[in-house]
Amino acid sequence: MCAVFGFLDYKGKISNAVLKKLIHYLSVAAEVRGTDATGIAYVRDGSIVTYKKPKPAHKVKLFFPRDTRAVIGHTRFTTQGSEKRNCNNHPFEGHCGTESFALAHNGVLYNDRELRREQHLPPTPIETDTYVTVQLLEQGQQLDTENIRRTVELVEGSFVFTILRNDNTLFLVKGNNPLTIYHFPALGLYVYASTKSILDNALKKVKLNGKCCEVDVSEGEILEITPNGKLNRSDFEMQDYIHTMFNPYNWNYAKWWMEDEREELLLEYCGTFGVSEEEVELLLEVGYDPDEIEELLMDTAAMEEAINEAKTLLQCEA
Repeated sequence: MCAVFGFLDYKGKISNAVLKKLIHYLSVAAEVRGTDATGIAYVRDGSIVTYKKPKPAHKVKLFFPRDTRAVIGHTRFTTQGSEKRNCNNHPFEGHCGTESFALAHNGVLYNDRELRREQHLPPTPIETDTYVTVQLLEQGQQLDTENIRRTVELVEGSFVFTILRNDNTLFLVKGNNPLTIYHFPALGLYVYASTKSILDNALKKVKLNGKCCEVDVSEGEILEITPNGKLNRSDFEMQDYIHTMFNPYNWNYAKWWMEDEREELLLEYCGTFGVSEEEVELLLEVGYDPDEIEELLMDTAAMEEAINEAKTLLQCEA
């Protein structure tokens, strides 16, 4: 349960100070989905720059230069590869011919070891399952939609991929994990995050003028947003990965999907949002699932109402 977030400022109307504030609040809001590591990537003078630390977002100062037009970001909940080895954290860098790129992933891939063997990928010190995607993309001579489609149709698992090319082209690849994108046409700004609640919570603290609209994106879609703001869509075919859940070889990955893992994560991080472990356990007891509680953590008033209703319900049952 990691998070991705970022923006593409294609008109250059927004000040660097506002964009830094936007990334700061997006990253902090995204802590609800992971606090093991935080990272961003951006383009500087035609080259990809990544900055990441094995720390929660509120303890990391995310810097990017004044002329930055796009940033992709990630907050990590570790599933494979210790976050203490910073090479295991997102975003990851890669190269296709003369092009370079950065990639961040929300989800878990189950067939990364199988793909390394089948595709004869070179050994790497990076232990994270995500990195197989970078290596697959590097087999192509260009970082384009066709190369991305070929790659994501090989992987099995849950995913949203965000990819930033060194010309400030942004690719958003929607698998079966959540992704919300807003577009501010007057400002020339696309901004995205894993969930609507992360996005809305950050935007409440960053006052952006002008109306925004939500960009529709469906499972199995690749969105390419060019440096001048043009949005192109293409499709890919999701692989069936359910069978891998019952393969002992993949058990360490599969257990991430179990409800108790999600609940433990909520209990660990709920204090960051002013909610006690007892209150989270109360909501679980009356039937809220982890996704619903995650949404409530981003809305103080709704959380208080839910807790009060849960207490009333349990008192009636007693």
